[in-house]
Amino acid sequence: MNVLYPLKFQPIYLEKIWGGQNVKSLLHKDFGKMMNCGEMWLLSGVEGQNSVVANGNFEGDELNDLVETFMGDLVGDNVFDKYGETFPLLIKIIDPLTWLSVQVHPDDEIAQKIGLENGKTEMWYVMHAEKDAELVSGFNREVTKAEVEKLIYEKKISDVLNFEQVHDGDVFFIPARRIHALGPGCMVAEIQQTSNTTYRVYDWDRLDQHGMYRELHIPQSLFTLNYKHEDNYRTEYNRNKKDATVPMVECQYFTTNYINLENKMALAKDYGELDSFVILMSVGGSFSLKYDGGEEIVGIGECILIPNVINKVEIKALEDCKILETYIV
Repeated sequence: MNVLYPLKFQPIYLEKIWGGQNVKSLLHKDFGKMMNCGEMWLLSGVEGQNSVVANGNFEGDELNDLVETFMGDLVGDNVFDKYGETFPLLIKIIDPLTWLSVQVHPDDEIAQKIGLENGKTEMWYVMHAEKDAELVSGFNREVTKAEVEKLIYEKKISDVLNFEQVHDGDVFFIPARRIHALGPGCMVAEIQQTSNTTYRVYDWDRLDQHGMYRELHIPQSLFTLNYKHEDNYRTEYNRNKKDATVPMVECQYFTTNYINLENKMALAKDYGELDSFVILMSVGGSFSLKYDGGEEIVGIGECILIPNVINKVEIKALEDCKILETYIV
């Protein structure tokens, strides 16, 4: 049997009505004949959108097939026991030219009641924000279900949305059931549970390419939404600390840390105490990953999956580099 090694994957490009050109202009990825690329999926176990290996002996194999074959050696014993043969996280880059719909995702409990395996908790790391870029996270005050329903039908839901001005490096944790939306000029890296279930609350009254309004999911949204207000929707972390691993987001579905490496600096990592895969994603610059058996180069807008059986690696910046490190505890 072939030996596991750090895996890279072919990106999956998705055209969206609200998509932009930054995947091509800033990340230098060729999304072909699409007019606008709204999403680039870097790592996916979603049915029908399964990531395909791009390097080494397993080139051409699908991610979930490798999970089925290698089980805990790839993802960790506890992870495999919990999630089975479906890879549990979806890693993507989202590039909006216009506003995404105002939306909400179910949590595990709601999802399982309607026959889905799990809900969708996620986080955003802002890779590139143009001047005055905004996003929506949560409500700007506590509201009621009846009030929100009335505002949706009056097309005034934006009156109670919490708008945030964003800059490069900002982080927002979006737990399931929180209302949210990405605005124009706000390209983010998204880490989320493996789920593609989204309820549209409001779509800014826009028409699609056929002159039709896109479907809204108002009853489902009203049932799903968390109507409480939070004092701070941003995730604070030490973004200035260099050449170290900085905690960023920790929840039951994933832990994400921040690594900011200066050019030519190297960081030795020992993942022996983890019972999990590790994903390293470059959100700025490029780095090399050395392991016992080889080396891989990871550029901006790319990620690499380190199997559970590989414990010791060295991350070396090939230029000033910002990395998101993700695993499951």
